[in-house]
Amino acid sequence: MATPLPKNLNELTATEAAHEIAQGRIKAEALVRACLRRIGEREPDVAAWAYMNRAQAIEAARQADESPSRRFKGIPVGFKDIIDTADMPTTYGSPIYRDHRPFADAVCVASTRRAGGIALGKTVTTEFASRFPGPTRNPHSPAHTPGGSSSGSAAAVADKMVPLAIGTQTAGSVIRPASFCGVYGYKASFGLLSFAGVKHFSESVDTLGLMARSLEDIALYRNVLLGMNHHDIHELGTPPRLGYCRTHLWQQADESTQNLLDEAASRLSGAGAQVEDFELPVEFDQSEDLHRRITMLEGRNNLTFERSYSYDNLSASAQSQIAGGDDIEYTQYIVDQRTAAQLRVTLAARMEGFDALITASAPGEAPSGLSYTGATHFNYLWTLMHTPAVTIPAFSGPSGLPVGLQVIAPQWQDDRALAVAAWISSKLL
Repeated sequence: MATPLPKNLNELTATEAAHEIAQGRIKAEALVRACLRRIGEREPDVAAWAYMNRAQAIEAARQADESPSRRFKGIPVGFKDIIDTADMPTTYGSPIYRDHRPFADAVCVASTRRAGGIALGKTVTTEFASRFPGPTRNPHSPAHTPGGSSSGSAAAVADKMVPLAIGTQTAGSVIRPASFCGVYGYKASFGLLSFAGVKHFSESVDTLGLMARSLEDIALYRNVLLGMNHHDIHELGTPPRLGYCRTHLWQQADESTQNLLDEAASRLSGAGAQVEDFELPVEFDQSEDLHRRITMLEGRNNLTFERSYSYDNLSASAQSQIAGGDDIEYTQYIVDQRTAAQLRVTLAARMEGFDALITASAPGEAPSGLSYTGATHFNYLWTLMHTPAVTIPAFSGPSGLPVGLQVIAPQWQDDRALAVAAWISSKLL
């Protein structure tokens, strides 16, 4: 007997929608219209979208309905507005690019469309995917930030405006907003998903990430982007061995978050996992400074055109970052790159024998106000280390807002990260 469909098709996950479309039970046009209807109802309160063309989206859905069956046929996706789209404006969150129309789609957009997916629109990003926020509000509480820089992507998925969205992460720009908005977020291993056609802030760490309301959706879409045929999450044969990594910044986490993570570790242990404290050597304490100097200098370089020709249209935050980059010597940059590379080797060695690490996704619930997108204390290290990361919407904080648990696997072990995250989700949710 078929599972009854929800009253509102926008509530379907991407995996559910793909199955229903393949079975002929729903049309892509009906799904897209449901998403657009939800956006029409909620966008004034959430402000997740930088660009939306209803007629264009509906026409794309009609074409999908008339096309041969494909595994991603008719699935709508939101794209962060630093990702190039040939048929939509791409502003990078800056007035400098208000009328910018790229010549070609980014690889992730082209791959989505080739598999039958629909680019529903462009989601709000902070300026150049950095610090200066856009207008997006947390759908759980409009007085709180959704996080950044992938603000609109997280908010749109959380509010059921779209089943999937792409973001990018330079420090914590996928994991943190996903945690604040209560959705699954996945930051790929550095270099796994093509960044071609996406504006760089820091090419040493910039990474694509996906947001969804189910891990199955993330696995499906990741493999669409990789050109892989299967999308099932690998099941663990036995309960995992987990390292509980608080990091040297644990005191930056809210006490409630510390307690939630401690409780989760205890529950996972009770469910059969081997959970052990995992301490990083003292040399990892410098990782925040390494990340800051590397990204600030590269960010300065990547904004050379903008500072040269339209400096006054940069935010004070961007101008400050450029000035900070000017203060960093290339000799220091080279030393920092070598140090980061050595730390990656050290981390890989210390993680041998562990299936994954668990830690906080963010210090706590989303901060109040929209001028600050939240701290990256529990993100920048893993971004610098190039590891895959998954945040699970595992908890509610003292104010009832979402709080995530983060899973870290060794670089290139993204399948393992998703498998462990699925196992943990089955025990905690």
